[in-house]
Amino acid sequence: MTPPDGQWAPERASAAYDRGVTPAATAQTASPEAPEIAPQRAADQDGADRNPADTPGSASKLGGVADVVRRRLLPFEARLDPYSWLATAVIVAIAGILRLVNLNKPKGLIFDEVYYPTDAWDLLQHGVEWDEKSNGPAYVVHPPLGKWMIALGEQVLGYNEWGWRISGAVIGTLSVLILVRVARRMFHSTVLGCAAGLLMALDGFHLVLSRIALLDIFLMFFILAAFGALVMDRDHRRNRWLQALENGLDPNVPGRAGRLPVGVPWWRLFAAVLLGCALAVKWSALWFVPVFGLLIVLWEVGARRSAGVRRPWRDTFIGEIGWLVLCGVLVVVTYLASWTGWFVTDDGYFRHWLADTGHSEPPFIGALRNLWHYHVEAFRFHEGLDDKHQYQSWPWQWLLLGRPIAFYWSTDGTCGASSCASHILLLGTPLLWWSFIPALGALAWFGIARRDWRAAAILLSVAAGLLPWFYFATQGRTMFAFYALPAEPFLILAVVYVLGAIMTPARSAVTSDEAVASGPPGDTAVDRRLIGAVIAGAYVLLVAVCFAYFYPIYVGQVIPYEDWSARMWLGGRWI
Repeated sequence: MTPPDGQWAPERASAAYDRGVTPAATAQTASPEAPEIAPQRAADQDGADRNPADTPGSASKLGGVADVVRRRLLPFEARLDPYSWLATAVIVAIAGILRLVNLNKPKGLIFDEVYYPTDAWDLLQHGVEWDEKSNGPAYVVHPPLGKWMIALGEQVLGYNEWGWRISGAVIGTLSVLILVRVARRMFHSTVLGCAAGLLMALDGFHLVLSRIALLDIFLMFFILAAFGALVMDRDHRRNRWLQALENGLDPNVPGRAGRLPVGVPWWRLFAAVLLGCALAVKWSALWFVPVFGLLIVLWEVGARRSAGVRRPWRDTFIGEIGWLVLCGVLVVVTYLASWTGWFVTDDGYFRHWLADTGHSEPPFIGALRNLWHYHVEAFRFHEGLDDKHQYQSWPWQWLLLGRPIAFYWSTDGTCGASSCASHILLLGTPLLWWSFIPALGALAWFGIARRDWRAAAILLSVAAGLLPWFYFATQGRTMFAFYALPAEPFLILAVVYVLGAIMTPARSAVTSDEAVASGPPGDTAVDRRLIGAVIAGAYVLLVAVCFAYFYPIYVGQVIPYEDWSARMWLGGRWI
């Protein structure tokens, strides 16, 4: 529009994140400790979403709700765009083809497949892991759910390479689907959502672990799915606040009359079940439980502040403590349910430890005490795991690809050269992984500058996936690079966030005024977006080229020895 003085008026910059839909998701203050202010002023103080129409004097109302409040609470509707689903299907198809083609090669059990596929087969036969040598229960130190998922493939396809690897390949492909939709919802952009999924699909680290029967792909899947469910819960809850305000709710009225009507947070409860499943694969999922709980609290406080609640922290405690407790119960119940085979048989390791040691073993309680003893012994095993291993590594090496793992190596086969090599190396696509650390630095900067909830969520999730291992490193525990897999989706989200920021025009009022002073509205924004899109597109293309170059050593293709040697960029560290 043109103001009376004839100068161009700044328009709201439509970020790549929201495509001009609504800044509700981007306007939430990431620091709930900030002073409580009216919703309109809160939006003005968030530089990432400020525009002149948001000032208190110019805010219009629809259904009795100020526009700025509506934008802050209105969720992104991600289900109704058929083109986004078509693009998602293409990305998922690429991921599925890469993970399923020649899945039965190499033949036989490789690396830790000597453990988990056999344990999975024993679960089908006995309900618990079994030691064939002693013809008795086997002592294992990981919960059973991941092995039950491997067993599902063996039940359908038999005890062979296809049988024990198919579940991981399917779950790996589904994790790409989830990441596309989660990223699209968070960034309000089909392009950025598909970029996230494509980067995961073309990551060698994720690809290798999707094609080998280990547990970590299932762990990562459940953690990512739980995070996605919480993002859905966040949008659903903010939408309920908006509907309540439109229906006349006054959040400043004391008592129940000023609170959100009671409603079951199904997505949150589903997230709790998924977290229980993650714990039932590996205990390292435990670190995500308090982090995701913190995100729930921060998002609920932010929603209440946006709605105009005077005491959002107190109201959040009153309104959400019961649901948080229920979520904790669901996590525990889901975890215990994964041990059903151990509970319903008499053959599990330590199943009757109390009776075997001369103690009373009452029904149910006795079984729980026996399971607790099993867990204590397993924890002691993990705590004392300090044996040296050729491929062990430290957490500070993981993002630098300092010590990848050789899952398979052979010099057999023909390749048209005098010497051949076939190698499966657990190595992230180098260009992608070497961008993670600078992306995290940029994400922290943007998170502070824009006070963006997405940056905080991504950084906290990365911390949950990586930081605990730094502590265990000080204890000298033996660790491997694949422990970083649960953090990988969030590291990719960090990269995509930065790519989106590169394509996004500055959105503060001051910058907008400067941008429009030299020409018609939108010229600078369009140029910025075009240049940013070229940079982001070039980056994704280079990652794809890098992935293609290393693809032979991700899937064990037989190639000339010289070609294999050329791919060992860090020499002995990668051999």
